[in-house]
Amino acid sequence: MKFTYHYQTKWHDTDANREVRPSQILAYMQETSNYHLCSAGMSLDELRDRHGLAFLLSRVAMKIYTPLHTNEEIDVQTWVCESRGLSFHRCFRVLRGSEVIAEAFTVWALMDLGGCKLLPVTAFPYNIEPDLPLGQELSSRVRLPSIDLMQKVGERKIVYSDIDYNGHMNNTRYPDMLCDFAPDIRSRRAVGVTLSFLNEAAYGEVMSVYRMERATGEYCFRTVNKEGKTCLEAYLQVEPIDTVQ
Repeated sequence: MKFTYHYQTKWHDTDANREVRPSQILAYMQETSNYHLCSAGMSLDELRDRHGLAFLLSRVAMKIYTPLHTNEEIDVQTWVCESRGLSFHRCFRVLRGSEVIAEAFTVWALMDLGGCKLLPVTAFPYNIEPDLPLGQELSSRVRLPSIDLMQKVGERKIVYSDIDYNGHMNNTRYPDMLCDFAPDIRSRRAVGVTLSFLNEAAYGEVMSVYRMERATGEYCFRTVNKEGKTCLEAYLQVEPIDTVQ
């Protein structure tokens, strides 16, 4: 069953082109999933404090079909899909009236914080009725080229403004981080983001950022920590602002 929450976009959600940033769109989506859980009789804090559990985002694929601006009324829908094994599937849709602004497909894992292990879908202590997945397939799979084919374009330290209660970079910060490393981003807008999280980026760590551009208007990214472990694999699709309606 779909759950809907209403928002009004804010001026501080927008970028230099007065368009709502991709990280903020993802944040609206995830806030809505939090409200959805609250409507089922719990909150993320309650899930953690009472049950010792936390949801970790594994993968997300988000498409942005048209930009949002400040002071616009939007409805954000979310719903869970049929899930099995260790993967919880959740979908999102952002609407401006009847116009679809953005959609996302996400895969989550349920972590037992005490035992530091992943739990199956059947271990989730609450029941939320599933709905059908998005009609248009959004693939959250990331298959990057070898790191030898990618260029190191900089480093990114994980700082206070990045982290959440878990002490790691919150996943909603990543789309804007990728835009920071995309060339000529002020003359473009993000129209698609795919993120695959392999290892968490903890407070104080410094990530090496690698990038490769494809002819399709898409950038491949990989972040690597000082131990040589890949933390993130990602795609960022951009288009020139004057060609996107």
